[in-house]
Amino acid sequence: MDLARTEVEAGARPRSSRSSRSSRRGSVARLGLMAVPVAFFGVFFAYPVAAITARGLKADGVWRFGRIADVLGQSDIRHVLWFTTWQALASTALTLLVALPGAYVFARFEFRGKQILRAVVTVPFVLPTVVVGTAFLALLGRGGLLDELWGVRLDTTVWAILLAHVFFNYAVVVRTVGGLWSQLDPRQEEAARVLGASPFAAWRRVTLPALGPAVAAAALMVFLFTFTSFGVVQILGGPTFSTLEVEIYRQTSEIFDLSTAAVLTLVQFAAVGAILAVHARTVRRRETALRLVDAGATARRPRGAGQWALLAGVLGSIAVLLVLPLAVLVERSLDAPGFGYYKALTRNEGSLFLVPPIDAVGNSLRYAFAATAIALLIGGLAAAALTRRDTGRLGRLVRGFDALLMLPLGVSAVTVGFGFLIALDEPPLDLRSSWILVPLAQALVGVPFVVRTMLPVLRAVDGRLREAAAVLGASPWRVWREVDLPMVRRALLIAAGFAFAVSLGEFGATVFIARPDNPTLPVAVARLLGRAGDLNYGQAMALSTILMLVCAVALLVLERLRTDLRSDRTGEF
Repeated sequence: MDLARTEVEAGARPRSSRSSRSSRRGSVARLGLMAVPVAFFGVFFAYPVAAITARGLKADGVWRFGRIADVLGQSDIRHVLWFTTWQALASTALTLLVALPGAYVFARFEFRGKQILRAVVTVPFVLPTVVVGTAFLALLGRGGLLDELWGVRLDTTVWAILLAHVFFNYAVVVRTVGGLWSQLDPRQEEAARVLGASPFAAWRRVTLPALGPAVAAAALMVFLFTFTSFGVVQILGGPTFSTLEVEIYRQTSEIFDLSTAAVLTLVQFAAVGAILAVHARTVRRRETALRLVDAGATARRPRGAGQWALLAGVLGSIAVLLVLPLAVLVERSLDAPGFGYYKALTRNEGSLFLVPPIDAVGNSLRYAFAATAIALLIGGLAAAALTRRDTGRLGRLVRGFDALLMLPLGVSAVTVGFGFLIALDEPPLDLRSSWILVPLAQALVGVPFVVRTMLPVLRAVDGRLREAAAVLGASPWRVWREVDLPMVRRALLIAAGFAFAVSLGEFGATVFIARPDNPTLPVAVARLLGRAGDLNYGQAMALSTILMLVCAVALLVLERLRTDLRSDRTGEF
């Protein structure tokens, strides 16, 4: 007996040793996958941000940290901080109030046109904030629809900003909360009803606790986007209202007070870091605490007058809050007879552009395709590295890496753009005159969407398939190419679509680095809006309409792909 045990143990040791070597190889491979994204973010994100911050806080080689207290002690800066915080809280609360019924309808109801409508509600999110501001200016501003009908103007008021933020972030709640809601087993709530609970009590005691992490994650993301709001506040707020991002832009480009801008960048960076840390915790809780079912089995046609009324109410709110501003945008672009504003885009009138404004369409498409390729490469490697959930030291390292990937969504794009000009001006990184500078800045925003889209699908792949391929001698690259890639190809296309859409609309950094002879669509729109005259206003509306249509087509294609993707299991945006 002892001899048999000894033989078994002797035979087990080599297998254990092989397993240990395989685990070490896997860890080394994951660190190798992380190396390229880390280098990319280090050179094109951390370095420019650090350079512009250092430029503002150093004088004659000496750090002036006392400047932080000086800046934060100014009453106008404290007012900016207060307004930034409370408008973000108000925007988040209002968005949740309006969008949660929509999340339920998209999760639980099946109705005609649902696929198209889901794409429609996502269009505002991928539109540039400057276009969102333009749409609401056409609806609420001077000469807008409300002004013409009832003499009511809401531009330069906080209500215009709050409504535009709801418009922009509605899809975040619908996709994040609705994606999870559609996969919660409805039989649990039905069981509570059978045991005598009212519909509201069953929802409050069974469904709401399960949805809690998803609601918290959506609220944190909405708060993040509204806390760092730039284009919307700049266009609709006028000189009265200013967020941190707008104030950073003003201090950098108008006053050229880099020390104040650096302090505000550090404050925003600290706030965003805290928000992302809490968001990561809520996402991990959501992933580990729930048992999900196939989303296709939970949706059904509305039953009864109450459910049909809820569906009608949600459709009405979408029509008023989301579709109407876009429709007014299109209508204003057609004000000139014979498509006059669109024809004017083909001419170079005045000194505003060195080229006809229509050239911005081609520039934006070229930049967006290049940025998408970069984002897919960097984001794909990052998602592959994040696929396994590790514990211990490696797990903490991987979670820190995941947080790094999300930072560009919250750190000042203005700081990144100006940092590009300050930092990337000497060999071997003298890129200021290179066309690649714009796609690099756009790719920073696209990478988080690639990772968040691909990661749930990669984690859904059965790990035993990878292990079997490794046992048969396949290298990590071959395992990825022959096991993972065929299963995530559709998710890769969806990630490419999101990266393309958000790259197309990036504005905060591009406004600094786009050359006058190669403007992008958002930059062209902002410049046209910055000049008086009906022709400039009409051309801005026409360019915004073109950009909106391109984004809408891309999202319709994505939605068609998404409905066939069966691995969307965690409700990630």
